Amino acid sequence: MKIKLIGFSSAGCSLVNKISEGLSSKGNECEAYGKCTFVSECSVIPVTQTLHAWTEVAFQDSDAIIFVGAVGIAVRAVAPFVKTKVADPAIVVLDERGSYSIPLLSGHIGGANTLAKIIAEMIGAEAVITTATDINGKFSVDSFAEERGMYISSMACAKDISAYILEKGNVGFKSDFPVYGQLMNGLVSADDGDIGIHITSNDAKGPFCKTLNLIPKTIIIGLGCRKDTPAENIEKLVIKVLKSNELSIHSVKSAASIDLKMNEPGILNFCKKYGLEPEFFSKEELECVEGDFSESPFVKSITGVGNVCERAALKASADGKLIQKKVAENGVTVALVSEPYIVHLDK
Repeated sequence: MKIKLIGFSSAGCSLVNKISEGLSSKGNECEAYGKCTFVSECSVIPVTQTLHAWTEVAFQDSDAIIFVGAVGIAVRAVAPFVKTKVADPAIVVLDERGSYSIPLLSGHIGGANTLAKIIAEMIGAEAVITTATDINGKFSVDSFAEERGMYISSMACAKDISAYILEKGNVGFKSDFPVYGQLMNGLVSADDGDIGIHITSNDAKGPFCKTLNLIPKTIIIGLGCRKDTPAENIEKLVIKVLKSNELSIHSVKSAASIDLKMNEPGILNFCKKYGLEPEFFSKEELECVEGDFSESPFVKSITGVGNVCERAALKASADGKLIQKKVAENGVTVALVSEPYIVHLDK
């Protein structure tokens, strides 16, 4: 996680440094700041602009923000920038003595609850968790999906799922993928019913009267295109191919192509729109990929390899299977690879 921390007193800045060092040792990217009278005596980055301005930037480029000071300071600082639980960073507040670690915002999806607990264990504080599913020991669909990198098809439905579990009991659980482990408190295996959770790659499915689809990232798109092909053309064919395979765009994990396309605007803009990290491989790397591919002499004369999209998708995958061979349209080629996936309930 990319984490920014800020303290408002000498004691607060000292605690900021301690937490920053601890979280950094766990692989997080931390920046420690201070905004107080004696900040020059503290080993933190001095904040010279207003707290409002600092928080605005932190909201844009951080996964989590940790305030060491009064809860009221944190509330007033973040209030103008709060959008949705999907978009907001995790916000955690601690008192300057390090007695309490409080997740203030994005407890589940943003990971504030988990972060607050990690900090509490690290410094000997008490984590103050207030989310109903946690304090009642019930299944939290937000946390479940976030921990497994699944897309939540509807936040409104996710809210209904949590409310139903808290007020009425179990909701149904169905998975198109293999499942390992025991169902959590609040879930019961079912193929239909009034309300439930469905783990699937197709967000058009709905086995329950009210269905929340959770979509794992298992699909890798292999891409090829003519020079200066618009992103819209790439997107159109990708969506078409996914739909023909009954796959959601939200099931896509990454996109891959040959390194000759590393600066291709259409591919880069398509990936940016859908939050995908494109991978590019040399012709030598693609030539080493084994399989029965749809070879093109013309493509080979230009790129040095007879098939880009199928080979690139397989190269980018971990033990993936080619489920859609090359489809070509309007100067774009698309292939799909599916990676094996197991739903681990005990993660």
